[in-house]
Amino acid sequence: MDEARARDVLTAAGLGGGATLIAFGENAVFGVGGLVAKVGREESLLPRAERELAVAGWLAESGVRAVRAAEPKPRLVDGHPVTLWDRLPDAVRPAGPEDLAAVLRQIHALPAPPFALPPRDLLGGVERWLRLAGDAIDPADAAYLRARRDGYAAEVAALTPHLPPGPIHGDALPRNVHVGPDGPVLVDLETVSDDLREHDLVVMALARDRYGLPAEDYEAFATAYGWDVRDWDGCPVLRGARETASCAWVAQHAPANPGALAEFRRRVASLRTGDRAMRWHPF
Repeated sequence: MDEARARDVLTAAGLGGGATLIAFGENAVFGVGGLVAKVGREESLLPRAERELAVAGWLAESGVRAVRAAEPKPRLVDGHPVTLWDRLPDAVRPAGPEDLAAVLRQIHALPAPPFALPPRDLLGGVERWLRLAGDAIDPADAAYLRARRDGYAAEVAALTPHLPPGPIHGDALPRNVHVGPDGPVLVDLETVSDDLREHDLVVMALARDRYGLPAEDYEAFATAYGWDVRDWDGCPVLRGARETASCAWVAQHAPANPGALAEFRRRVASLRTGDRAMRWHPF
């Protein structure tokens, strides 16, 4: 799915007029008047869209400030799940590491919801992303990532956590916190899971090591949360698994975006050579 296809889906849903692209990653995200529309890449993502809407309702009932659904169920339009959300006011400033830590502390204090949350299947998307990449990537690179995925899957399953498991966000980065006039709001709920709380913390550790997050920002995050996941002996395993997933994630954009292909190759090369310090570019 490219932007043109996503716009066709919006039009078929009666939402195409004046839609403005906000982001294009796992979903195409558009502003449509006072709403935000998320268009999923394929029909197999419909259950995830249904769960994301259920999560939004649960967080509202739990008093956690998060995005609110404008419709309680997703639409399936031409084979693509479409969800509608209330549009947030403009941000007053970028979210900082302390904002993220505060929201995570709220999520991590919650008991399980009244519906089942899946485990954080960190590596589950690898096969789909490689399939979407198709012939745009080297088959040897795809095979390498599949083998790496399989190895880390076994290691992740054997981890002993430091924190009590429970609800997590699943993709805990400052970009998924929107700071509006009334304070921080959590967005992008599609990876909310029930799993090791360390999943949410290793994301920022990887941002420090791979994406150039300043060390002082990472320290501010760890201090605000109250614990540094790097002190846990399972951190290198979760980091390696997330690097594998992050590398494969970029691959899905490679067929239509030369920049994505270049970044994919850069990431694979650093994994193959064991270069843990090579900076990756956010995409």
